Amino acid sequence: MKASLKTKLDQLLERYDELGHLLSDGATIADQTLFRAYSMEYAEIEPVVLCYRRFEEASSQLAEAKLMLEDNDPDIQEMARDEMGTLETDIERLSAELQTHLLPRDPHDSNNVFLEIRAGTGGDEAAIFAGDLLKMYTRFAETKGWKFEIMSERLGDHGGYKEVVLRIVGKDVFGTLKFESGAHRVQRVPQTESQGRIHTSACTVAAMPEIEDIDAIEINKGDLRVDTYRASGAGGQHVNKTDSAVRLTHIPTGIVVECQDERSQHKNKARAMSLLQAKLLDVATSERDAEQAETRKSLVGSGDRSEKIRTYNYPDSRVTDHRINLTLHRLAQTMAGDLAPIVDQLQAEHQADLLQQMGQDGD
Repeated sequence: MKASLKTKLDQLLERYDELGHLLSDGATIADQTLFRAYSMEYAEIEPVVLCYRRFEEASSQLAEAKLMLEDNDPDIQEMARDEMGTLETDIERLSAELQTHLLPRDPHDSNNVFLEIRAGTGGDEAAIFAGDLLKMYTRFAETKGWKFEIMSERLGDHGGYKEVVLRIVGKDVFGTLKFESGAHRVQRVPQTESQGRIHTSACTVAAMPEIEDIDAIEINKGDLRVDTYRASGAGGQHVNKTDSAVRLTHIPTGIVVECQDERSQHKNKARAMSLLQAKLLDVATSERDAEQAETRKSLVGSGDRSEKIRTYNYPDSRVTDHRINLTLHRLAQTMAGDLAPIVDQLQAEHQADLLQQMGQDGD
């Protein structure tokens, strides 16, 4: 193990022990904000510390096994060789695990997500597919124990959605869904197709982290146009009698967001502002990624929504993620919300890319 890596791990171990004492201190317990912050930090570094302790224990046992080789008893020497083989394998595995733990983490990975699904090419069929994608993501959210709500929607003329924005709340939502941004293509025979011909339609998906710090993305009030209108859809008579729905237009970028989920205009405005911040951050991040792509392109792509990332082929019951050349013949399970085989592989490829970058930077 590199000396720099060991130094960093020793510092984490020291901080872990310090946090343990702080969390049991009466003054910390009395301050719930501080207690929550320390608890989150403790939980974040605990897996690294536990892995490091197993690594140190295995290294110590390996050193003892090497000393046993010097014994004159052949049986003890044989036992030492057997232990060394097992321990060396464990140490190699734990070392790789530690490197993965120490990969640079996206500061927004733990954030909630605004998931925007828009029908693209394909007319009514694209809108219907947008509805299918919405079901896929909400079912996946349910399997993860996440909560979700529809922020705004524009229904398709013959089913589905022209556009729908979903807010998903839970643990590490953005870190899990951030690679879903891009163009999703479907190949199937539409219900309205009388000749049985296969059509190709597309939707775009944008996964944007919800910004917890309201001041993180500065928005000049003079750059905003605020419109209120009567909400439509569910909500009872109260919704339809008051101008509770809110539409925000960011004049410099032309970005428009709406929220009619809450009965309170004040709450809808706060939700819409949070969504606008997420969209502005998404624009800034896309511009930054475009610049970085000139020198180094990630294995999982930039998440540019003009980039075709996945194809759902119904005749062959096949789903293909084009960024990592992954093809699975389990379309029904995928559309039913079983996204784990795809999401896990995307994250693994991303981690492998980061490890490679770390190796290059360390050369």
